[in-house]
Amino acid sequence: MGLFAEQTRVAAPPWIMGLFVVVMLFTYVGVAHKGLHKTVAALLGAGALVLLAVYLRLFAYSEIYEILAKDLNVFGVIIGTGILVDVTGRSGLFHFLSMLIVRATGGRATWLFLAIGALTFGFVALLTIVPAVLVLCSLVLVICRSLNYSPKPFLLSVAICANSGAIVTFASGLPNIMIGTAAGIPYVHFLLISAPYAAVSLVIAMLLLRWMFRRDLPWRQDAEQRAKLEAKISEFDPWALVEDRWVLARSAIILGLTVLGFALAQPIGLGMDFVAMAGGTAALLFAGRGIEDTIGKVNWTVILFFTGLFLVIGCVEATGVLEKLAAAVVSLAGDSPTRLIPIVCVFSAGTSAIVDNIPVAATLIPIIESVAQMGVAPEPLWWSLVLGSNLGGNGTPIGSISCVIALHALAKEAKIAVGWGEFIKLGGIIMIVQIVGAVVYLLLLQTLNVFPALT
Repeated sequence: MGLFAEQTRVAAPPWIMGLFVVVMLFTYVGVAHKGLHKTVAALLGAGALVLLAVYLRLFAYSEIYEILAKDLNVFGVIIGTGILVDVTGRSGLFHFLSMLIVRATGGRATWLFLAIGALTFGFVALLTIVPAVLVLCSLVLVICRSLNYSPKPFLLSVAICANSGAIVTFASGLPNIMIGTAAGIPYVHFLLISAPYAAVSLVIAMLLLRWMFRRDLPWRQDAEQRAKLEAKISEFDPWALVEDRWVLARSAIILGLTVLGFALAQPIGLGMDFVAMAGGTAALLFAGRGIEDTIGKVNWTVILFFTGLFLVIGCVEATGVLEKLAAAVVSLAGDSPTRLIPIVCVFSAGTSAIVDNIPVAATLIPIIESVAQMGVAPEPLWWSLVLGSNLGGNGTPIGSISCVIALHALAKEAKIAVGWGEFIKLGGIIMIVQIVGAVVYLLLLQTLNVFPALT
């Protein structure tokens, strides 16, 4: 973000700061409230703040384009990966891989549970969280109907394990794209710093989920039950949704090259948005059919949500209140990363659970930039925000988009409702353990002085 960093601005009067913060908080309440669509809430908040900013002469109307221009690359990544994933899904590749895994596990509850957790982790790491969770929810429901298993343990595992997969790479989760873009974090740094703890957090989640669902699935099956499962699975056809094997092969190649492109983009001077758009274009050109339909399935709702959100944060940032908040944080913790790491990690996790990790990341990015301008090393703080905002999404049913999607699928397709209390007992405990582990992990890296420097 850092929109006005290069301009000398006088901080707005305290009453204007307070007014803008109140409107921002009301916007976040609207985002979290079920009765109002989060995109509508974000656009309403943006409209109100832009009108206030212009009326109070905080900045000229034309400067809203500067706010949006700073984050155009985020939109490019969302559009490009959305097209790529839709084309790849149509090829039958994801269904093919999932059916192979079901066959490999023999349908046994324990192995299938572990496989779905690992598959969720891998899909999210490669495909970003929204399309991966949509694909996995559909597959889990089909598998559970076929094997007569309750979908609840599997779908909730998808929701929670997805947030571990979301911290693996630059493009795995929307908060990562925002943070990585603002901080200039290379793709490879995610593999070096956040990916190792992503694997640890997955193990934590799987162990706790297995214990919490110990009575919900037939974990121990006798020989007769296993024989019936094997008979059912033998009827599954991995090629059932594959209309053209050559299209599947091309889709797999394009997907692999796009992932490689994400890793090499920054070293060769390209943006992640260029790679994503190139991958999407290649998918349309070499593997796509129904181009108009595919482009229409790009998640324009998320793009409009980001548009509103970036305008809200940009308007609040223009008042100078975020710089004051950064100064307060530094005065509270000093300039010691050892004290700032747990503050940023725990605060971002807690607020992400309540509001949603996307607006939390957007709000804290300019604060960390302001803290860095005060001479504090920013690298530990950026990684604290990456881990905290993503893993904090496990805390409540609205904490992350993966939880929202999975719970919606469970209620709509399986008629099983999971309330806030039930989910918090599950995801909240997992989040606490994961965040404690994240703080310990980051403090260890800080002690060893191994955070890669950012230019």
